[in-house]
Amino acid sequence: MTEWILDRTFRGSSGDVRWAALGPAGRAPVVLLHGTPFSSYVWRGVARALAQEHQVFVWDMPGFGASERGAGQDVSLRAQALVLTELLDHWGLAGGTAGPQVVAHDVGGCVALRARLLHGARYRSLALVDPVALAPWGSPAYRLLGRHGEVFNQLPTSLHRALVREYVSSASHQGLPPEVLDRLVEPWCGEVGQPAFYRQIEQNDQRFTDEIQGRYGELDLPVLICWGAEDSWIPPAKGQELAALIPGAELRLIPDAGHLVQEDAPAALTAALGRHLRTG
Repeated sequence: MTEWILDRTFRGSSGDVRWAALGPAGRAPVVLLHGTPFSSYVWRGVARALAQEHQVFVWDMPGFGASERGAGQDVSLRAQALVLTELLDHWGLAGGTAGPQVVAHDVGGCVALRARLLHGARYRSLALVDPVALAPWGSPAYRLLGRHGEVFNQLPTSLHRALVREYVSSASHQGLPPEVLDRLVEPWCGEVGQPAFYRQIEQNDQRFTDEIQGRYGELDLPVLICWGAEDSWIPPAKGQELAALIPGAELRLIPDAGHLVQEDAPAALTAALGRHLRTG
């Protein structure tokens, strides 16, 4: 289950994007979006399960995982939403009246919402998993790293790695297996990864959700909101607040799961998403 390879490349407006498609072509398409500081790797189990009934598209956002990570790169949430619209067109999912079903985690939620509300992306349905969508957001640690990225980027390699390991670990309520934690941390280390880690935090803040938060009532598609009941990064109360802003939205709390629901409770999350995708 730790094996995860994105075998295709798309040249987007923010650099090379690595992606893959699971399941036979022609099945109902599902697009998965990851959050920060993660990659599509966190979706590996859920993606493989959903691919039994769907064609599942997974990708690493520019600046993350296996995709391009470089100095001067625009990896803001504004840029990621544009890249998503480019990918939907590249995959042949932008035409027609329905579009794919989209599932988005963490800042991927902001990306999916911006693409829909600001760029006219069509989705058949939308599932948001512990999304970054409502003000205020960004933990004290996240804001500190964003304000002082140049300073933190000068940390010795060992201290930086320890910081990232602690930060990623805190997203799980159950605790991450060592091999999974290593896989999530590794892209953020080394000459390319260390500056990339601080770059993506520096470029993102609440303004990217402030621009769309007042428009959530315009969403006119089936919306499922899943939330880890033990999320220490974004409290579950935010899920209730968000559901109240989206007409007809359904909220499901996932027991015994933190912010990384995909790792803490993959079976429960897959079951909730499966029901939503079959009826959405």
